[in-house]
Amino acid sequence: MTALSVLDLVPVRTGQTSAEAISASLSLAATADRLGYRRYWFAEHHNMPAVASTTPPVLIAAAAMRTTQIRLGSGGVMLPNHAPLIVAEQFAALEAIAPGRIDLGLGRAPGSDPVITQLLRGSGTTSDVEQFPRNVQDIAALLSGEGATVRFTSGGEYTVHATPSATGNPEVWLLGSSDYSAQLAASHGLPYVFANHFSGQGLERALDLYRTGYQPSEEHPEPRTFLTVNVVASPTQEEAEARALPQLRMMSRLRLNKPLTALETVEEALAAEPDAATDQVVEAARSRWFVGTGESVAAEVRAFASKWGVDEVMLSPVAGAYESEPRDSAAGRAQTLELVAAAL
Repeated sequence: MTALSVLDLVPVRTGQTSAEAISASLSLAATADRLGYRRYWFAEHHNMPAVASTTPPVLIAAAAMRTTQIRLGSGGVMLPNHAPLIVAEQFAALEAIAPGRIDLGLGRAPGSDPVITQLLRGSGTTSDVEQFPRNVQDIAALLSGEGATVRFTSGGEYTVHATPSATGNPEVWLLGSSDYSAQLAASHGLPYVFANHFSGQGLERALDLYRTGYQPSEEHPEPRTFLTVNVVASPTQEEAEARALPQLRMMSRLRLNKPLTALETVEEALAAEPDAATDQVVEAARSRWFVGTGESVAAEVRAFASKWGVDEVMLSPVAGAYESEPRDSAAGRAQTLELVAAAL
């Protein structure tokens, strides 16, 4: 049986405040928990009008108060933006808040444009991309009961712990959409997630590199991976296609380097003037998404999991909202989770 998980970027639609968008996502996390989804991850993106998931640890802490059994995590923390010790301390605290339910997904990309990247690094506390492998190791050590040891050139040592008395560790995952992340996860004996929802290009090669090059670790003797995919499920195909359109058009703005806006409502997206370049990007992206009824999307998820040999698929529920729907809830996204879970 294919397990289901959720990836949330905390979308912000036209007329919606950040408070309303976050309230909608926390409600969705509670829905996923009730439906028996395995994990719920928040992404890290910056300075985007349509995305409110800037700080995964804060959102995870809030979701922990609204859930009881689902695993909560980051999909992911973009490590070049943060000092390893800060990341370790944040997730050690989250593990203390929700013991046995925390995942730490780490990514190598900055998650934003060069200006924002520079601002994030302005404090001088962040880590260079080139140091990513070492920083991953440092975080794992800091989270362990033994802690990490700093060795001075003079010969002395200094032990650092992310939390004073850890009784459990968050599970560390490496995220990526390139050969690099797959090979690094394999060499470190870590679980790996390919960001199929973002690109979809290079999936076969990345999984092959990860699985064939995997070096067993004490915590993970076998390679472990799952995949992400954008989905929209509705009672009818027509409604599903309409709800998919706002996010498809947002993706086209990113690809075509157009000004970003809040996520359009379904009505705004349907009323937009035709544009050949936008339509081409929308069509290409739509071909990789699972959009339809609960039964048809569930069938695509099963086939997808079988094709790539995974027992878990992380759904990014990208259903847009109609203007009449409450701004502090996510009716279309909740409907997607409910219909797919029922069909599987």
